[in-house]
Amino acid sequence: MSYSRRRFLKTTAAGLSGFALSSCGWTLAKVQTDRAIATSSDELHIYTWANYIDQDLIDAFHTKTGIKVTFDVFDSNETMLATFQAGKAGIYSIIYPSDYKVTQMIKLGYLSELDHLRLESLRNLLPRFQQTVHDPGNRYSVPVSWGTTGLLYNSEKITNAPTDWNYLWENKDKLNRRITLMNDVREVLGATLRSLGYSYNSKDPAELKKAYDRLQELKPAIATFTTDAWRDQLLAGDLSISMVYSSDAVLAITQNPKLNYVIPASGTSVWSDTMVIPKTAPNPDAAYAWLEFMLQPEVAAKVTERLSFATTNQSAIAKLPQALQSNTSLFPSMATIDKSEPILPMERDVLENYDRYWTKLTSS
Repeated sequence: MSYSRRRFLKTTAAGLSGFALSSCGWTLAKVQTDRAIATSSDELHIYTWANYIDQDLIDAFHTKTGIKVTFDVFDSNETMLATFQAGKAGIYSIIYPSDYKVTQMIKLGYLSELDHLRLESLRNLLPRFQQTVHDPGNRYSVPVSWGTTGLLYNSEKITNAPTDWNYLWENKDKLNRRITLMNDVREVLGATLRSLGYSYNSKDPAELKKAYDRLQELKPAIATFTTDAWRDQLLAGDLSISMVYSSDAVLAITQNPKLNYVIPASGTSVWSDTMVIPKTAPNPDAAYAWLEFMLQPEVAAKVTERLSFATTNQSAIAKLPQALQSNTSLFPSMATIDKSEPILPMERDVLENYDRYWTKLTSS
């Protein structure tokens, strides 16, 4: 069964025993307040990306805390934010926005400031995730995963391996209708800006216009803009190359070793997804229990093993199999990270310019 960072993982081969936490020293009492958990507090509703939660994780959390988890999934940060803006997010006590959306949600007043006294295991995070540009000091968010954006290609279809974004334009005739780009304005325009030597986060109207014009040159060769639906076609050989998240690439390669993942040499985006507690959370105690549970190294390591995204938890990394620790698609070198950029929040007028070009590109 195919699945991705943005698609639902219905089953898992890992057994519940893989999540046994009897020796980790973590208990629900460490994160509860004096208020007893009662009535609806034995239920936790989560709004998340599709494969960040599976049945083993739910069962392990319930066994440890007695709290029942139900969750809904969103397919984009825009969908998630629209749920808030429509006033339909009141049932959720945990949300999983991407890093740059956290800044916007803070400004909109949607998020609760976290009580770090109830999150002892925040110290398990890698140092670079304890001081992020999106939420310095993790006042409102707990990073849970991270990765890169790059190119996944079928080595049977492409013999001269791509090394950078420019490959798409240089080979657009040979790759005609066998390319997919993400359905994500910031990623696609960002990568194109980078291919021109500009920042992934450029605000310059002239640079954005050049990126749009360059994408228009490539558009006839693009099969579709999709963040998920490339998988089966790439595995089958109907596509040659796709712009993907690293976590999705690692999963796809396990299904077909003829696929290879490339982090573009000129740089790319380094993303992270987070966990937050909205101000409207009906069960903040259960939310804190979930955060502290997810910060346990044993939990984080098992989740990384099954779902193949890079953990932000430095204590968990040491518990991973050596093959995963040394997988540079999952954990790229610092030199690669240093050449790349996080996707930064932007002012409304700049985002409107991005969106205007995106609408023209995808609708024409």
